[in-house]
Amino acid sequence: MLDWTRIDTVLLDMDGTLLDLHFDNHFWLEHMPRRYAELREISLEEARAELMRRYKQVEGTMDWYCLDYWSGELGLDVAALKQEVEHLIAVHPHVVAFLDAVRASGRRVVLVTNAHMKSLRLKMERTRLSGHLDAVYCAHDFGRPKEDPQFWGLLRTAEPFDPERTLLVDDSLPVLRSAREAGIGQLLGVHRPDSQAEDKDVGEFAAIRSFRDIMPPAEEGAPAPVAG
Repeated sequence: MLDWTRIDTVLLDMDGTLLDLHFDNHFWLEHMPRRYAELREISLEEARAELMRRYKQVEGTMDWYCLDYWSGELGLDVAALKQEVEHLIAVHPHVVAFLDAVRASGRRVVLVTNAHMKSLRLKMERTRLSGHLDAVYCAHDFGRPKEDPQFWGLLRTAEPFDPERTLLVDDSLPVLRSAREAGIGQLLGVHRPDSQAEDKDVGEFAAIRSFRDIMPPAEEGAPAPVAG
């Protein structure tokens, strides 16, 4: 699936790629409507319908990913609400082994997420993944979501990389298409971002079922990481 001899940098999405998207889907589609219904004293069905309409209006923009935006719009402390269900935050299988293997091979492994800083902080505290990464970048720091092809050039000002020698793994088709337009050399989708849902359409992209599918070859003399 991959030619590792042509990869120096690995860029990785967070939600749905490294982490199980079940947490986010449950939060936005179940927990948030329930709390919003309680606040507005309306039915769960009415709350869900109103939120779905609001979500759709800003989907793919920085507002969609901004917890402060939603707190202001809905009159709820969204970051605090996420903590109510943080026990659902989970790392996909074989992720840690993959991250450690990439770093052991001498390549750079970088998290690149659209998630808001408060959400990113919560998830890193819960999973401790930051210790297995060379760098972490949030799209909010650049003012553009990953769906915008200009994002990748902005990212290079902070994280210099050769697009042609870079792999991106992401569960979002708009993001993968944006990265392709920006010249990212190797792109992979994710078949099942949410472990509790069916396979996702990966469009025209090759995709993984597990990071075990794309473990880099062990460097000569280096111990092979234990999958987990």
